[in-house]
Order: sequence, then structure tokens, then C-alpha cells
Amino acid sequence: MIIETGMAQLAQWLLWPVSLGVLGAFAAALWALGRTLAEAWQRWRDPAWRALPAGDSVPLEALELAALRQLEPLRLLARIAPLLGLIATMIPLGPALAGVASGDGGRTLLGFGNAFSGVVLALAAAALALALHSLRRRWLLEELHAVRRARGLVE
Repeated sequence: MIIETGMAQLAQWLLWPVSLGVLGAFAAALWALGRTLAEAWQRWRDPAWRALPAGDSVPLEALELAALRQLEPLRLLARIAPLLGLIATMIPLGPALAGVASGDGGRTLLGFGNAFSGVVLALAAAALALALHSLRRRWLLEELHAVRRARGLVE
């Protein structure tokens, strides 16, 4: 009994940090959207514009690493946000279900509302991050292919 009580209390303590993580993930996804839109505008205005370092002296491996570094935050966001959303959903469900058992409808509705709002924001952040990751990955792969073609490594 003491272990279960301790675990429940620890889970409740995690609610605030996890909720802040969900909000941070959503904000990061919106920031990435703005950054990607700005890059799309730049690419539209100047088709020769590149996100990767330019020059023949830059080794191909360094360009590939630069591309991975640009993509990694979006990939992590797309994978971590749903996990945070799941945690943010599960923590309030315990007290909400206790409210159902005790007949306290107000506490129950509040608990379910909090649980589902966390997962909705987290999934929206993950979906946006995944879409942006795919788009930016395609752009960077096209740049790498252009560099390989210019260096005579591919036809």
C-alpha cells in the first residue's frame, strides 16, 4: 500500500513538469513551422539558396552531418511529444476515475478535460514536427544530391 501511494504521489508531482513539456513541445513545433515557412520563402525567392554550408572544400561527410544536425530536433520532437502527451493523459485519469467512483462529477469532468487537452496539444506538436521533418529532409537530401552531382559523384 505504501508503494502504491508513493508512486501515485510521484506521478502527481510529474504533472506540472510534463504539462510544461507538452506546452514547450507545442511552442517548439510552432517555432519550427515559422522557421520552415521562412526557409520556404527564401528558397522560393532564390532557388540557389542552400541551408547547408557551401563550397567545394567542405567534405561530403560534414555536409551530411550538418543535415542531420538540422533535422534531429524535429525528429526528436515528433517522437517525444506523443510520449509526453500520454503521460499528461494518464496522470489526471487516476483522480478522475476516483471521482467517478465517488460520484463527484465536477472533479471527474475536470480530470478528463485536463487529460485530453494534454494529449491533443502533444499530438498536434508531433504531427506538425513530423510533417516539417519530412519536408526539410527532402530539401536537404536534394541539396546533398546537387552537391554530389556537382562533384561528379552521381550522374
